[in-house]
Amino acid sequence: MKKIVLSTAALAVLLTGCAGMSDTQRNTGIGAGAGALGGAAIGAVTGGRVGTGAAIGAGVGALGGYLWSQRMENQKRQMEAATQGTGIGVTQTANNELKLAIPSDVSFDTGRSAIKSNFAPILNQFADGLRNNPRAEVRIIGHTDNTGSDAINNPLSVDRAASTRDYLIARGVPSTAFRIEGRGSREPIANNATDAGRAQNRRVEIYVGERG
Repeated sequence: MKKIVLSTAALAVLLTGCAGMSDTQRNTGIGAGAGALGGAAIGAVTGGRVGTGAAIGAGVGALGGYLWSQRMENQKRQMEAATQGTGIGVTQTANNELKLAIPSDVSFDTGRSAIKSNFAPILNQFADGLRNNPRAEVRIIGHTDNTGSDAINNPLSVDRAASTRDYLIARGVPSTAFRIEGRGSREPIANNATDAGRAQNRRVEIYVGERG
């Protein structure tokens, strides 16, 4: 019991230290700290050494999501600058992924999957960051509005994701980094009853995670 109490106190110190950190640093630190506490508890129950259990637990905690490295932070800032005023959303997810939410007025014409001219410069800068991060894992998800049938929308959403992937591969990003999906009209983020809402739902989302 004493071992677990000591580890709890150590985690409390860690959380106190996180008060001066950025959100990204805090998320990674808390994940590792929680893992360390779990590892210490395992070590205490099994009769192992607390230090060993905590070290194992810290590794598991860090692997609970992606790593938010300085490279990821740099790419986020780069993409924020590149997309300023375009309507593209650039955020860090709770799972430490970099997310780009790209609306239809930037990415694709209605019913089309060809990359628009104003989308290309943004993808060029995005490719630069991905080429410099060999640990990047990229998911590209295409979406449509509810105009038309699933027989049209489902393959169109996949084609939009594939066009984005192929553009990035043509600019030197390894093909092994990518996974694509098409969600059709199944995941709207706005009301499909209006033109403005349908325009928001016709979109591509790109997620980038970095494994430790």
